[in-house]
Amino acid sequence: MTETDPSSPPVALVTGASRGLGAALAEALAPRFHVVAVARTVGALEELDDRVKARGGAATLAPMDITIPDAMAQLCRSIHDRWGGLALWAHTAIHAPPLSPAPSIDERDMAKALDVNVTATARLIAYLAPLLGQTGQALFFDDPRGGAKFFGAYGATKAAQIALARSWAAESARTGPRVHVLEPRPMATATRARFHPGEPREDLAPREEEARRLLAGIV
Repeated sequence: MTETDPSSPPVALVTGASRGLGAALAEALAPRFHVVAVARTVGALEELDDRVKARGGAATLAPMDITIPDAMAQLCRSIHDRWGGLALWAHTAIHAPPLSPAPSIDERDMAKALDVNVTATARLIAYLAPLLGQTGQALFFDDPRGGAKFFGAYGATKAAQIALARSWAAESARTGPRVHVLEPRPMATATRARFHPGEPREDLAPREEEARRLLAGIV
């Protein structure tokens, strides 16, 4: 991990922070939180860091792959050793396989979607629950596509991810942490552009505006 500022406000972890909603959430959380930004793309994280600094905030960049257990274990240990825990975790990392009829889903695409969207999410919940403790908050973002035509791989794995989050929310309702499942409005992101090529982008919610809306009342 690369530290960018030694300040110590509450710490927020954003997984999938390099672009789209994750990047917008990271920017919206700064400067109230010190943001730990996780993504695979170093250049995009560095650009995010510049924007966070421009808002008077600070970030720690963690160019890591959430599907690698040892990397995530090291990340969590580093968070514990430096800050003692987390105030918030926003999970936006997602793999969106190409649209395909169900009989034609590519096995490699399906395996990657399961690994990123389901297995890695379950692992992160186990790793991060102790860091969030009783008072932290976890945010998940639904995109209900289950059963929609051509969305078999994405819809099934995204639904499984959200099912995990809802189970955790029910289990921790009394003890904490507080787990939220939020549903963003359609936004002008690269993922949506892949699913809806040619869609007028002016009709979509700006991701920065949507990030602020989703965080309202939570932080």
